[in-house]
Amino acid sequence: MARRATKRGEQRTPLDGEADVLVCGASFAGLAVARELRGLGRRVLVVDRYEIGERQTSACGIPTRWLEHLGLGHTILQSFDELVCHLPRSSKRFPLPFSFSTFDYRAACSALWEQTDAEFETATVSGRSGRTVHTDRGDLRAALLVDGLGWRRLLDSEQAIQPPEARLSRGLEVHPPGSSQDLAIWIDRSFVPSGYGWSFPAGGELRIGWGSYEPRFHVKEPTVRLAEEQGAQATRYQGNWIPHSIRPATADGVFFVGDSAGHCLPLTAEGIRTALYFGIACGRELRAVLEGRRSEAEALRRYAAFSAEHEWKYAWMERVQRLIPRLPPRLLDAILSPMQRPRFVDWSFAHYLNVAHPDFALPPPPPARSESRAA
Repeated sequence: MARRATKRGEQRTPLDGEADVLVCGASFAGLAVARELRGLGRRVLVVDRYEIGERQTSACGIPTRWLEHLGLGHTILQSFDELVCHLPRSSKRFPLPFSFSTFDYRAACSALWEQTDAEFETATVSGRSGRTVHTDRGDLRAALLVDGLGWRRLLDSEQAIQPPEARLSRGLEVHPPGSSQDLAIWIDRSFVPSGYGWSFPAGGELRIGWGSYEPRFHVKEPTVRLAEEQGAQATRYQGNWIPHSIRPATADGVFFVGDSAGHCLPLTAEGIRTALYFGIACGRELRAVLEGRRSEAEALRRYAAFSAEHEWKYAWMERVQRLIPRLPPRLLDAILSPMQRPRFVDWSFAHYLNVAHPDFALPPPPPARSESRAA
């Protein structure tokens, strides 16, 4: 299947046509969906405002096994076997039962894309009418629609709730050059009353940021201050709204994946692993429809139920997210000290990993025999 090149400037020609599956959003959730549809000989079209891998939206950290299971091990920049937690009065070091890695966002997206046989176009989605999706380059129609565009849920028929009323966290990050061997987080109300800071070393750069669970608290000054305290320059900013509450994964015949379904984990704001996990699940349901093994209605029901099965896990993490800012610093310090014991660390992190376990990821389906791809 031919892959059309991205259009820019005068080459950004009108776009019109039909697809079997239209995936809106080309970050990890959308790419995971497209990956599961390889080899069917059906038209799978992915559209995004940006080129694939162009716009990094997070610190890009994930359990190492997820990268290995997806064939993305070559994109790893740095791996860690410990997590350092800095409190106002002390620092705690937690040995991890599984390694955690930072990786190259652009390289990982490109590698995932190479595991698909979909087509790609740059286009800004503005909404839909029935099975027709409206973009700045024209209308596209598809039998099956996937929204992986983020928290705005642009393909939802209901109007999105805007921050600060929406259940979103606010995050900001800088990417100065530098190095460290510590994967570190900060819990300190002198920076942000409710939230945490982080430093994710990634080879030759540090990804330093601060997130606030309350949208009304701004995070630029805390991010700059944390970077300066680490002897780094606040440069190369990136920020985003981060959902911390799971939402219905289907609505009005549309499949929602990643942030559009609120799949980002509360408390930790880890969203890449869950985007991949739920994107794979969605892609497998769509594959069953295209292969005639399942009706669209059944696929919608099954995927919605699969996502809903995780709601209680999200609810517990969101409770902890609300609790931590209320604890006095001395009490928080006292609680975290015994949590450094290996038995507790192994138990708690195993449960955390099981929310979206890497064993869920399998090799991509084989390509179609007659597949012919253009660069």
